[in-house]
Amino acid sequence: MFPHRARPRGDRPSRRRSLVYASVASVVLVGAASSGTMYVKAQAHDAEGLVSSSVASGAGASSGATEAMEATVESSAVPTAAASSRSRPSPVVDRDALLAEAVEAVAVEDGAAVSVSVLDVSSGESAVYGDGAFDTASIVKVDILASVLLRAQDAGRGLSAQEKTYATAMIRNSDNASATALWTAIGQAEGLRAANKRFGLRDTEGGDGALWGLTQTTAADQLTLLRQVFGDESELSEGSRAYLVGLMGEVAVGQDWGVSAAASGVGASEFALKNGWLPRSATGLWDINSVGRVSVGGGREFLVAVLSDGNSTKEKGISVVEAVAKAAVSCFEGD
Repeated sequence: MFPHRARPRGDRPSRRRSLVYASVASVVLVGAASSGTMYVKAQAHDAEGLVSSSVASGAGASSGATEAMEATVESSAVPTAAASSRSRPSPVVDRDALLAEAVEAVAVEDGAAVSVSVLDVSSGESAVYGDGAFDTASIVKVDILASVLLRAQDAGRGLSAQEKTYATAMIRNSDNASATALWTAIGQAEGLRAANKRFGLRDTEGGDGALWGLTQTTAADQLTLLRQVFGDESELSEGSRAYLVGLMGEVAVGQDWGVSAAASGVGASEFALKNGWLPRSATGLWDINSVGRVSVGGGREFLVAVLSDGNSTKEKGISVVEAVAKAAVSCFEGD
């Protein structure tokens, strides 16, 4: 087990494209106004089967260089506390650096890779670690359902009874057949791409043909998607968001691991998530992912997305994902 650092872009397998995005650390200055923010296992399949799980940026604060209101003080006067505070900016908090330090302290197997993004909902500050592309496995089911809901909105209708049946099984139980049905309904990768363009995802590419579980994504894109699902500024209507969040808050027993480890307690009311777990047939190594919302302390909420690959076992992958989720949330402790 070795401390893990983000894999250099040139080291990704040839089957993946290196994806680059800019992560901007928030800068908080006294008197500066924060910018508004939008809210963002798989069973082993045979060579012919689908790939996915089975049943069993940084919010850029308007750093705005706050204009220092230098108080005019007569030579004999002592500056007041208020005047002093107006002229002195608060210390800069580099969330990306804090996140990198926290994640690199997590023991990750040699050869494995991990990436994470996190958003503090209350402050709008976010951070990202790692810029590689990863297989989605079953976390893509959130994106698939979001695309289905968007198409239904565009048509001015609600989901049909059959679509609701598929959606429920796909999110709550991670049913693959239901995912395939909805993946086909949206037009597979092309339909996902069209929806993601509206959602703001820039570096997510759908899997070939029916292989939705091999969709490629980044932690930054998954945070963008979570903002669409859990935030008010979204392409999805309030009703669509509530429906999807409700399903993510009712995942089957045994599938509630992952980012939920960062929650302050146990219970569906404290987290809503979707996980993905996939053993790659070529290597026998596991992709383990988890995305969702967690509540910490007095109802404080965080959106967290953790992606990983190259894990020797499912259990080790889950352990790493949970440790990284906790590390991500810890970067905001004491605020």
